[in-house]
Amino acid sequence: MSDPLEEAAQWWATAVSHIEPGSIELRDRPIQELIGEAGFVDVIWLLLRGDLPSPRQSALLEAALVAGVDHGPQAPSIAAARMAATCGIGLNNAIATGINMLGDSHGGAGQQCVELLTDIRNHHAAGRSWDEAAEDAMTDWQRRSRYLPGFGHRFHPVDPRRDPLLTLVEQAVRDGVVGGDFLHAAHAVEAALKRRRAGARPVPMNIDGATAVIYAELGFAAPLARGLFVLSRSVGVLAHAWEETGQGRRNKGPIPRSVLPARLAPRHEA
Repeated sequence: MSDPLEEAAQWWATAVSHIEPGSIELRDRPIQELIGEAGFVDVIWLLLRGDLPSPRQSALLEAALVAGVDHGPQAPSIAAARMAATCGIGLNNAIATGINMLGDSHGGAGQQCVELLTDIRNHHAAGRSWDEAAEDAMTDWQRRSRYLPGFGHRFHPVDPRRDPLLTLVEQAVRDGVVGGDFLHAAHAVEAALKRRRAGARPVPMNIDGATAVIYAELGFAAPLARGLFVLSRSVGVLAHAWEETGQGRRNKGPIPRSVLPARLAPRHEA
């Protein structure tokens, strides 16, 4: 007969943290050894990966997290948090409202882009050139979706976050911090889009593509690209929700009260 106490202990067994009276360990490291010594980004890495990053790995991850913190109140996650903050709920609820907006269409492109870049790398490892691998993977992807994740932006002709992030990755590749395969894959997609859209406006990488390169180069699994973006964007969500609480509005809607929604003509089904 099993020991119920042991069974309960095993039910919640985890390698992430260990807590006993007077002791807190994160991945077997006493918290008092981390406080004042490890940065917040280092601890994110530690909890997700089980070890501490090198300074260059930490700096690269931090750059990706900084780049994604906010994109203005027109972003659904930010707008939802601001509206929620005026509805008589707590700040934590307003933040949760915004974060819960981050789905496949808004917030999921980083994860999807890591998957696309991984497919390209796999095609290349099977003997295809980078250009051929990109065409193969893009064709496969576009059979499932009209959107190519991580490329193009509805607002920015060129995403201002692209170049500084990719410059950091290029430096990291030169210094042997990361391998560079995912960077090659991303550039191959840009080149393929340029060939396909000869004479049309370019479709460069956006924030999701640039951070996907970083997360993939650092060895994070594709689903963690979305999780890390959520961590990043939660900073902006918090700031906007907090600012909104000081505006004095109640029950803020998506448009000013002076603007009424247009009447939609009824649909007549055949």
